[in-house]
Amino acid sequence: MSTDPLLARARGLWEELASVPVSFAPAGGVSVVVSPESRMCPSGWVGLVVLGDSAIVTAPSEDTAETVRDALANLPVGAVAGAHAVRGVLPVARLLGPAALAYVSDDGFRPVAVSGLTAEQVPGEHPDLRKLEHTAGADDSDEAGLGEITSPAFVIREGGEVVAAAGYRSWPSRTAHVSVLTAPERRGRGLAQAAGSGAVAHALTAGLLPQWRARVPASRRVALALGFRELGAQLSVELA
Repeated sequence: MSTDPLLARARGLWEELASVPVSFAPAGGVSVVVSPESRMCPSGWVGLVVLGDSAIVTAPSEDTAETVRDALANLPVGAVAGAHAVRGVLPVARLLGPAALAYVSDDGFRPVAVSGLTAEQVPGEHPDLRKLEHTAGADDSDEAGLGEITSPAFVIREGGEVVAAAGYRSWPSRTAHVSVLTAPERRGRGLAQAAGSGAVAHALTAGLLPQWRARVPASRRVALALGFRELGAQLSVELA
């Protein structure tokens, strides 16, 4: 059976983030491991990632791992990163996610341009990016994570003002975690796609794996327009 190269690279990333030896089962299923230092979720939480027909789950202790194994045993793999399904089988105090995980390869990437506008490359710490974050508000800015990028930023300006920007943060396994933000009043015009296109092209040229993690439908649509494929989802759970 041939292996999807994009899926294999994505799985390799999350296996590394688990911080203990674990693999997505080739035949499908859920692998639960104890990993107090897991980078799949906040410290002390349970991290759940589904990619393809397999899932890996990290728990902070053996007792928690046993609880999670028993609870997830009767769930289909596709529901393991679903908030409603997990709430139905585990005593959940708080949730982060779920977020769709999407990836793109060189041959799948679809660059996007907006007529009359060109993405400009600026340093990732450029002050105009902070102005955009202020305009977008704390919730949207935190979701985008533009302040955490390690790459240059790719910005769209109108009237000299940055109205959309994108970049990426370097993750393990040569992964580029993409961030995109658009001013609220300028959304729906393809500006996020144009800015994101510049960031994704930069990552692919560097031989990196672009990752797009999104919860809101609008962000997921931007990724799909650029050729990203949704391969799974991530959920973090704090147990009561």
